[in-house]
Amino acid sequence: MAAASAATFSVGSTFSFGTKASQLPQSKLSSVRFNSQSSLATFSGLKAATFVTCESESSFLGKESNAALRCSVAPKAQKSSQRSQHRLNPQASYKVAVLGAAGGIGQPLALLIKMSPLVSALHLYDIANVKGVAADLSHCNTPSQVLDFTGAAELPNSLKGVDIVVIPAGVPRKPGMTRDDLFNINASIVKTLVEAVADNCPDAFIHIISNPVNSTVPIAAEVLKKKGVYDPKKLFGVTTLDVVRANTFVAEKKNLKLIDVDVPVVGGHAGITILPLLSKTKPSVSFTDEEVQELTVRIQNAGTEVVEAKAGAGSATLSMAYAAARFVESSLRALDGDADVYECSFVQSDLTELPFFASRVKLGRKGVETIISSDLQGLTEYEQKALEALKPELKASIEKGIAFAQREPVAA
Repeated sequence: MAAASAATFSVGSTFSFGTKASQLPQSKLSSVRFNSQSSLATFSGLKAATFVTCESESSFLGKESNAALRCSVAPKAQKSSQRSQHRLNPQASYKVAVLGAAGGIGQPLALLIKMSPLVSALHLYDIANVKGVAADLSHCNTPSQVLDFTGAAELPNSLKGVDIVVIPAGVPRKPGMTRDDLFNINASIVKTLVEAVADNCPDAFIHIISNPVNSTVPIAAEVLKKKGVYDPKKLFGVTTLDVVRANTFVAEKKNLKLIDVDVPVVGGHAGITILPLLSKTKPSVSFTDEEVQELTVRIQNAGTEVVEAKAGAGSATLSMAYAAARFVESSLRALDGDADVYECSFVQSDLTELPFFASRVKLGRKGVETIISSDLQGLTEYEQKALEALKPELKASIEKGIAFAQREPVAA
């Protein structure tokens, strides 16, 4: 719920953000003060803010970089007729594990998570090459302690006491590969990692990035069921990149301020199962039929656009890391008691006849609080047809994941 706010919190290293900042020469524990005359609808992950001032005693970046960096925890100011006073008191008190932290997504994702003032411990796991990543990140003067864990023998310890587990592990997509081509390799990786999560931190939020998400999330669900610890409210397929891309492409096409643009994206996380609901774009904007078709196809094929541009040198690692960090920050805010956190995610859902479906959800301390059904109401004819067209492919991907998990024995 939107409310005009003033808030103060302290973190171990300082950040400046918003439109006005002061910096003092001393470096020590700092007090960061929001002073906003606008109503703050969100304390938002990786979004920018307006009408926010900050006073800070130290900075690990210059003034200009600081303002951009602190978009990751700055509230988005919005108009509201309601006015009240409340305090936001973020504490660096949450533990996050990244499984696959030495990879192309894992490294930039770990860096972005290291920048969060809500994280007290960052556990980095991979089968190799993670020690150097952890050493590098540990030099950043932000609150979280960085620990590295290498190989299967250290996997359980990497998960002890963790609040959020992020899984980008697996092989990347290469030119000519579809997400289904990744299935046989990444399915086994996700199964093994989720088994360890079930044994060591069954109450953690689980963020699945490893593709194909349309199949790996159902695999994770089946593994957790077999282990007797499945909580559908805490299992998420990270589809945030589809929203990030939709917002970016729409803002570019319509010459809008990017910070104001929000496009819900529903369905799944591959090809035609990705359905941007352009008619639900905020702020309200009109599109020609040609623009709808062009934007929809570009958003659906944006991953291929990057794979082809990198010409065999990788996939969409940086934008994926950014989007995943946004979802981590949103989850941290929800865990910390922020009552106004919404993101799109691929979750167990009853919005359609499919057992899993990506849509906007409201996040809370226990995971998914509400699945936002209104986004599927009042669709355009184009969107309604696209929704029906994606269902068979999404259904097949979900069933493929479930079948894989059901025929594979779960490690004791």
